[in-house]
Amino acid sequence: MNWAVAHRIAGIAAAQAHRDLGIDRTRYVPVHQALKTADLVGMAQPMPRLFGVYFSPADNGPAVLLNANLNIVTQRHTAAHELGHHQLRHRTAADDDLSPALRWGNGSWPDEEKIAEAFAAWFLMPRPAVLAGLDRICQGQPTSPEHVYRLARELGTSYTGTVRHLQNLRLLDADRARQWTKISPAALRSFLAGGAALPSDAHVHVVTADSHLQQVHADVGDVLIVRGGGAYFVSLSKGLARWTDAAQATEPVEAAVVTEELSDPAVLEVSAPGQDEPVQLTVMRDSPRAGVHDVWPD
Repeated sequence: MNWAVAHRIAGIAAAQAHRDLGIDRTRYVPVHQALKTADLVGMAQPMPRLFGVYFSPADNGPAVLLNANLNIVTQRHTAAHELGHHQLRHRTAADDDLSPALRWGNGSWPDEEKIAEAFAAWFLMPRPAVLAGLDRICQGQPTSPEHVYRLARELGTSYTGTVRHLQNLRLLDADRARQWTKISPAALRSFLAGGAALPSDAHVHVVTADSHLQQVHADVGDVLIVRGGGAYFVSLSKGLARWTDAAQATEPVEAAVVTEELSDPAVLEVSAPGQDEPVQLTVMRDSPRAGVHDVWPD
């Protein structure tokens, strides 16, 4: 089976899963919550080599085991991959060396793994959510890799995976997708932060007037950058603090960092020129899950 066929099968299966699991296809997909809704027993624990494991009903499942050491983006993708195995009624599968960055498209993946991998992309990046995000970020047309990075932050996906999925959705041509996948996400983060130093695992979330009433899903250390001349934070809730390293930026930036104190969703208000009312958005902490799914936050 080639990847084109795998994506056709996965796209249909993901749309059916969205319907069956009550997923809002216009926004960020809560994949850990979807595992619960699908009646999968979920557990996450540190594992040195495995990304995740799916246990089929034939092997005392359905259940999913996730690596608690993964960052949130990789764990979300792995969770969606394992959910794909379940939705497509695959056999028990242990996913260890299936790194898209190393082996994408070289023909070495088993058919069920190809379909589950494609399912993860279609499940986490439904077309309506992609279009809504692109409309906010770039009037619907991604013309720079920074646009794709920002879309990935809205969807909770990897930069490279988002570039590839835009090609699948025919929103990005193959040549541009090939060029953009060669760009380092670290370089994009640095550019969006104005050249200020960032922790290696920190993401950058850009806030504009079009962010009004949106949700930002972030982890500790992530930075929120306000775009728009003269825009500033009206106030910072508990769990958000001024990002002092913003002073290193090549030009003045208004920025906040997510701290360990963020547990409940925090409302962030930004005063933007030309706006009668402050821009309001909700910052939600989305960290890698650990332990059993009964204690995972939704």
